[in-house]
Amino acid sequence: MSDGGGSPSGRWPRQHGRVTETIDVLAGLVAAGGVVVLSGAGLSTESGIPDYRGPTGVARRHTPMTYQTFTRSAVARRRYWARSHLGWRTIARAAPNDGHRAVARLQGAGLVDGVITQNVDGLHTAAGSRQVVELHGRLDGVVCLDCGDRTARGDLDRRLAAANPGFDATVGTVRPDGDVELDDDRVAGFRPVDCGPCGGMLKPDVVFFGETVPADRVSRCFTMVDQARSLLVVGSSLTVLSGRRFVLRAARRGIPVVIANQGVTRGDGYAALRVDAPLGRVLPALADRVAAAVPGAPAATATPVAS
Repeated sequence: MSDGGGSPSGRWPRQHGRVTETIDVLAGLVAAGGVVVLSGAGLSTESGIPDYRGPTGVARRHTPMTYQTFTRSAVARRRYWARSHLGWRTIARAAPNDGHRAVARLQGAGLVDGVITQNVDGLHTAAGSRQVVELHGRLDGVVCLDCGDRTARGDLDRRLAAANPGFDATVGTVRPDGDVELDDDRVAGFRPVDCGPCGGMLKPDVVFFGETVPADRVSRCFTMVDQARSLLVVGSSLTVLSGRRFVLRAARRGIPVVIANQGVTRGDGYAALRVDAPLGRVLPALADRVAAAVPGAPAATATPVAS
């Protein structure tokens, strides 16, 4: 199947129309169980973390750091760590929102088998989800590219603060990778730190643009999709192949794909069901509908979804 679109697969017909009616159809699909969730940055916007391409997106104004630039340029590394040192605090303070909690509720009811997330904020795990594959790593970890030593981001934060006493600035736009807008003159005086054990190059334990996702991680995700009854995409424009490949995989195997996202996505042509509404309302409403239909499913009160 080509990457440009195609017919939705599986027994579920393509659905359009009122949001409430579409969620009712989605609830019937989820109640059958065997759901794998694929999430993107749009799920975390209601936790105060902007996405790249949705309503709060910053992609048009910002080119994310690439692996090649980071590893080849000391100036680029200084700029990244100076800006990320400030932006990390916003990511660290972020808490799961109603969408994250709804996914965890569905998993607690035995209906979601696992979560594949393109996000690096750790909020699925914080909300109580299990079997979470963090495709692009987590921003709360740091790895040495020379010796492989891994440390907590909080430890690095303290080391950077000690190396840069008095460093502070007004934080502008915070991006999903923890980077922020910062004037060049503020960056110039910043002092990065090296690996404690070996003095090597430190990097956040995330997959930068231009970097390859570890093969074993991708393989685990493909296995999850292959064993799923349905794939539920939430908060992703599917612009990057890193996440879109799982939609393509499901479509090729006749596994129904459902997409809940504000705005169009590059996977819409494969979707058997499409919901365009705020996820902080859609997902709790979905969890409540399923709870009413499935004995023993955790119940909670959801914010009404506008049609």
